[in-house]
Amino acid sequence: MPSLPRQLYTAAQTRELDRRAIASGLSAYTLMTRAGQAAFHLLRERWPAAARIVVLTGPGNNGGDGYVLARLAWNQHLDVKVLTVGNHDPLTEEAAEAARDATRARVPEKSWAGSLPEADVYVDALFGTGLNKPLSGDFAAAIAALNRSGKPVLALDLPSGLQADTGAELGEAVQAAATISFIGLKLGLLTGRGPGLAGVLSFDDLAVPASVYEAPASQARRLDVADLHVIGRRARDAHKGTHGHVLVVGGGYGMAGAAALMGEAALRAGAGLVSVATRPEHIMMLTSRCPELMCHGVTTAADLAPLLAKADVVVVGPGLGQDAWGAALLGAVLDSGRLLVVDADALNLLATMPEWRADWLLTPHPGEAARLLGIPVAAVQADRIAAVRELKKRYGGSVVLKGAGSLVLSDAGLALCPYGNPGMAAAGMGDVLAGVAGALLAQRQPEAAALAVLVHALAGDAAASEGGERGLRASDLFAFIRQRVNP
Repeated sequence: MPSLPRQLYTAAQTRELDRRAIASGLSAYTLMTRAGQAAFHLLRERWPAAARIVVLTGPGNNGGDGYVLARLAWNQHLDVKVLTVGNHDPLTEEAAEAARDATRARVPEKSWAGSLPEADVYVDALFGTGLNKPLSGDFAAAIAALNRSGKPVLALDLPSGLQADTGAELGEAVQAAATISFIGLKLGLLTGRGPGLAGVLSFDDLAVPASVYEAPASQARRLDVADLHVIGRRARDAHKGTHGHVLVVGGGYGMAGAAALMGEAALRAGAGLVSVATRPEHIMMLTSRCPELMCHGVTTAADLAPLLAKADVVVVGPGLGQDAWGAALLGAVLDSGRLLVVDADALNLLATMPEWRADWLLTPHPGEAARLLGIPVAAVQADRIAAVRELKKRYGGSVVLKGAGSLVLSDAGLALCPYGNPGMAAAGMGDVLAGVAGALLAQRQPEAAALAVLVHALAGDAAASEGGERGLRASDLFAFIRQRVNP
């Protein structure tokens, strides 16, 4: 991933950064010129052999950035065309100035007439951060044509049709090969549909003064490999009791594998001791798979009492089921007063009997989040940031909303993980994440939830790099988890 800033902003916050930059003495047209220059530099860097460039411009300042790029490309003797889409009367003041400069340079320009001119690279300069509803008419037709073209698209600031704050796709959005974002990195580029639409993401601050970033406070922070340094080295006189005892509760009939994955993940992430409470029928399988796990058969909730008494952290939910056995075990866990990671079926049960706690960690995927909030999955995905905030409000503690651009909301604020890959959309991955989280909590790591998401995603990327994304198994992550918790 190219170097990106750690701070993530909403569209409104980015507009405030623009205002502050202008107040510092930079003109709006200077910023537009710098944006067009940065985008043209990226285009030449990524596609040095591209000779035919078509720039699709809209009526706002995003279109003005496109006019600047087109003029620069024309001055480099490239075959450039500006294709105006929609009503450009009137253009914004800065975009009109950029259009006049392009006209004076004799850049060829024509209006959209239902088809795209041939190009080696298309530039999407249709819409920037202000879009909040699906596009229609010529705009929708132009985006559809771009996506059918089979040629790479460079998106300026963000792909047209992507909502800047939420990462939701507003109708059909541009499928970009690369996107360059300016001044403030938009939150929606890194979560929801953003990672799938933006392609390779770059950033340019347009050389605005550092004082511009003194306000407003960013909406979220981007997790980075550098964050792992807080894990640190172990003391040379450490022993297994120093690093916490994790109890995994789950593994109903036919689901022992979920508990096994969670338990082994906790071991690989450094927990000193890991116990598993599961159906008695599963003990032999679990111990033969991973002899380091201390496995206990539990038939009733009462059987959990001595195990809960010894645990520092309880991770509940993997393959737990939603029958009487699972519900009884969850009830005992909730009554234990232990530090909890709540996942999988425990979340589904929690949705039927909601409660609020200050110190637990909930790790839902979008389907589980929808059940916890009583809304459709589509509503969760349409605004993942609002969903994770509502989950914390209703249930307390810390919340991880899994998916592309996983979100972590704790008392430290909102964090976003830009790592991970589609190969991780496979059974058992969530169990592994919860196990890592339990282990880091047991080791008293600061911001354990964010660290767990980061370790898990980076391990998934490392595993995929060895054998590819398709066919990736949750257990493939174990060796790489161990590497990441030993920075």
